[in-house]
Amino acid sequence: INELVDARDVSIGAWFEAHIESVTRATKGRKNGKAQVKSGNSYKRTNGNLSQDHSRENANNLDSTPSTSYSDCMDTDEEAIYHIKYDEYPENGIVEMDINNLRPRARTILKWSELKVGDVVMVNYNVETPEERGFWFDAEITSLREISRTNKEVHAKILLGGPEDAINDCKILFIEEMYKIEKPGAYPLTFGDGDFKRKNGPECKHCRADPDKEFCFCSCYLCGGKQDAHMQLLCDECNMAYHIYCLNPPLSKIPEDEDWYCPSCKNDSNEVVKAGEKLKQSKKKAKMPSASTESQRDWGKGMACVGRTKECTIVPSNHYGPIPGVPVGTTWKFRVQVSEAGVHRPHVGGIHGRSNDGAYSLVLAGGFEDEVDRGDEFTYTGSGGRDLSGNKRIGEHSFDQTLTHMNRALALNCDAPLDDKNGAESKNWRAGKPVRVVRSSKGRRISKYAPEEGNRYDGIYKVVKYWPEIGKCGFLVWRYLLRRDDIEPAPWTSEGMERSKKLGLSVQYPEGYLEAMASKEKKDKVKKQTVKQEPTSQSNGNQKRTIDDGKGEAFQLTQEQQWLIREDCMNQKLWDEVLASLEEGPNFLKKLEQSFMCVCCQELVYQPVTTECLHNVCKSCLQRSFRAEVFTCPACRYDLGKGYTMVPNKILQTLLDQFFPGYSKGR
Repeated sequence: INELVDARDVSIGAWFEAHIESVTRATKGRKNGKAQVKSGNSYKRTNGNLSQDHSRENANNLDSTPSTSYSDCMDTDEEAIYHIKYDEYPENGIVEMDINNLRPRARTILKWSELKVGDVVMVNYNVETPEERGFWFDAEITSLREISRTNKEVHAKILLGGPEDAINDCKILFIEEMYKIEKPGAYPLTFGDGDFKRKNGPECKHCRADPDKEFCFCSCYLCGGKQDAHMQLLCDECNMAYHIYCLNPPLSKIPEDEDWYCPSCKNDSNEVVKAGEKLKQSKKKAKMPSASTESQRDWGKGMACVGRTKECTIVPSNHYGPIPGVPVGTTWKFRVQVSEAGVHRPHVGGIHGRSNDGAYSLVLAGGFEDEVDRGDEFTYTGSGGRDLSGNKRIGEHSFDQTLTHMNRALALNCDAPLDDKNGAESKNWRAGKPVRVVRSSKGRRISKYAPEEGNRYDGIYKVVKYWPEIGKCGFLVWRYLLRRDDIEPAPWTSEGMERSKKLGLSVQYPEGYLEAMASKEKKDKVKKQTVKQEPTSQSNGNQKRTIDDGKGEAFQLTQEQQWLIREDCMNQKLWDEVLASLEEGPNFLKKLEQSFMCVCCQELVYQPVTTECLHNVCKSCLQRSFRAEVFTCPACRYDLGKGYTMVPNKILQTLLDQFFPGYSKGR
């Protein structure tokens, strides 16, 4: 009794300090080494049941109590059950163990000179985090390496108890704390012989088992205390601990259910949508400012926050000039569609550019009342100067604008040295970098050139000059004068209107938008029980996606393009299909892009290789396929052979560069 021993937790294979409380005879069902540890925590320690009746156990005690030090001398017919108690974890109570999982307490630290390859010793190792201190395991030394006098390495195989339960090639960190495993026959230690305790890893790596540190992961989430660990509940969702008496309302005892969730993680039964019920408004949305706002403004029904369904890959994002296949006068209902077309990529921002490169596009939405729009020329106000903290999309001017970020990017488009104090004016404004301009219907209040609906692409403009001034808001703002420089006629002119009519240009809506609006309008009419009226021309549900009053303006090919198409004999079949859509105008470029799309990267082919099977693949894509030892055509699996010579189709590349100028810059 009271002998100091090492007891193995069979769930993890680690050894912990313990002492023997009592010894009893094994029952018939527990003989022949069948005594097992009672159920407990799978990682911390073996958690046995508390002894309920010590007097009954004492009545079953052996007359001569055996020691683990001399257990090999015991009669095998009289198996013993050892009732032990862990020194570091008294909350586990008394645990029943058999002799196979007990041994005399380790007491001898081995020196470096005493270690040999193949020896089995006791080492400290952390299975989950090897670079930190953990529990004590048996380990078989596999290698010893003395790099220098103070630098030594030990690698071992961690033994977890079973015949095949082992972790190979583990680096032992605490070389100076390797213990000799005591065998039966060693001198039995008791509390009177001293404190033979080893250093274990802390239970909590956040507070390092500091009892004075409150409000940690190992303490109660509500009171922050670490007392009464046996009265704590662990949430099965967030894994935080709670005292049962700290809960509201408090619990009188530990619940018998296996799963328990804290008040923050549990599902409110009132928010569960049952069969046949409508969706309930969440508490989070009820607290949002939008739930109690009195504003009557239309915020776009969430279209400003919607994600793109596709992305323009014909040209890179830093492309200057027009987008191939997008004629002047093209109009989209929402800004996200403008972004998908590549004309103006930001969903919300007014200027798209880079402060060290320049501006590629801007949206004229009439955000400032003192802006002047004359159609072919307009003044534009830079960004900044507004407080947009919180959830604000717009705000009053509260500070001066500076020539940084997007303001600086737009100034770089002017063909003049940058001046962030006084501004600059170009002597040859046409030599500046081009800017794509999109006019929004929001600008109708200050400009007659803005479209009545949606966002319209109005062509290429150049920055003539820029300067700082005090605006109507009372703060300094940066002004820009932009002038139109595009060969295509402006959409508000008679020539532009005629061209838009020939091309069949009208407001483009997202897929399914018109149908959804028509369905909503129909439901509203039924709900209000009003008399059906004839739909007017302003009804969104009856607007057509395109206007087709004729065949439209055909796409014009130059003499050089016609000659190059005839020279590209290998793709003659594809060209015949593409040329059939010349009468469709801008749709010709869409058909061309689809016909010459790389099957690998799903983009317009770059440096195309026309294979023997008459398929076009990017040279880089085909090279990547060959590096993966796939020597077949990516489109039809025709065997090209390992020695296939990849010769780019220069004629096709020249044609694509002419039809899609700038697309090869980003490839």
